[in-house]
Amino acid sequence: MRAVVQRVSDCSVTVHGTAVGGIARGILAYLGIGRGDDENDAEYLVEKIINLRIFPDDDGKMNRSLLETGGGLCVISQFTLYGDTRKGRRPSYSTAALPEEAEPLYRFFIETAAHLGIEVSTGAFGEEMRVDYANLGPVTLLIDSRKLF
Repeated sequence: MRAVVQRVSDCSVTVHGTAVGGIARGILAYLGIGRGDDENDAEYLVEKIINLRIFPDDDGKMNRSLLETGGGLCVISQFTLYGDTRKGRRPSYSTAALPEEAEPLYRFFIETAAHLGIEVSTGAFGEEMRVDYANLGPVTLLIDSRKLF
């Protein structure tokens, strides 16, 4: 399981012209689910994301986590995180989980974060979305549950 994590000052998600989610200050996480991922991968990523020390403390140093600051988490499903561009010009998505495998893990990820006291907002799984946000910092991190990077 992979995530692109961004510290944001705000984020909103629109599907077919209708607002479906959004947060104020917090983390925007694009979540990709690969073949063979399971609930352990989701739990690892949730714990990692909500405990990342990427928010400033009183001295302006990145020493506080989402859990400490009480910010929101906006989770957007994004199978393209498993796009392989090494060969040719068209990305291959053969290592991305199929939608019927990915959606339950996506939901589990969201529920896990919510059970830990995080305000969670989402887009719409499998839909084309418009995600508007202001990356604060900017801070952008890549996380992989298999620790490939």
